[in-house]
Amino acid sequence: MEKKEKTVAVVLAAGQGKRMHSNVQKQYLLLRDKPVIYYALKTFQDSFIDEIILVVGKGEMDYCRSEIVEKYGFTKVYKMVEGGKERYHSVANGLRAIEEAAYVFIHDGARPFVTEEILKRAYEAVKEDHACVVGMPVKDTIKIVDQKQYAQSTPNRESVWQVQTPQVFTCSLAKEAYEKLLTEEEQLREQGIKITDDAMVVETLLNHPVKLVEGSYENIKITTPEDIVIANALLK
Repeated sequence: MEKKEKTVAVVLAAGQGKRMHSNVQKQYLLLRDKPVIYYALKTFQDSFIDEIILVVGKGEMDYCRSEIVEKYGFTKVYKMVEGGKERYHSVANGLRAIEEAAYVFIHDGARPFVTEEILKRAYEAVKEDHACVVGMPVKDTIKIVDQKQYAQSTPNRESVWQVQTPQVFTCSLAKEAYEKLLTEEEQLREQGIKITDDAMVVETLLNHPVKLVEGSYENIKITTPEDIVIANALLK
């Protein structure tokens, strides 16, 4: 893979993990003998990515520096910033910390099984399309339901993907989209528009097309207690 332009990863480790039903935040839960966040950071550390910005929860800066970054030798983590109220606030804080880069890889730290092969596919796509996200075609039939959980429609499964991270953009595009989002977030809220991923920011605020790139069915997000069981099985 030919690489010349600077790439930065914004890795999010500021989530609360309310669905995990644990006093320990999901990114710090242990898989084998290491925290969940370790595995994603290790992939970025060992990859072609030039620098990492780690977005952490309020009051967790010292802990992450000593128990994650320094303990495991993540030398590419050159900045740590605190997250915000919502995920998109955390991403915006991470983007603002980027001094100069051509491309940004935004990744949820609760996805431990990202691979360099996934990063390479995303990098090749973003060079051509300026905006791409990793994902996989869904395996199950999907139903669109109304507020009372009655089925309203069944989309063609071949056109439905489950979206993962990293989500990758030219840095200028991501920064422009997120600054616009922060300016217009109240209006979007009033319209009932809830931002759930980075692609949606670029699609909604800039009307920019986003390319889907193959990730992996193993690139799961640790969200509920069952996911820890699955993750441990994948590690074996």
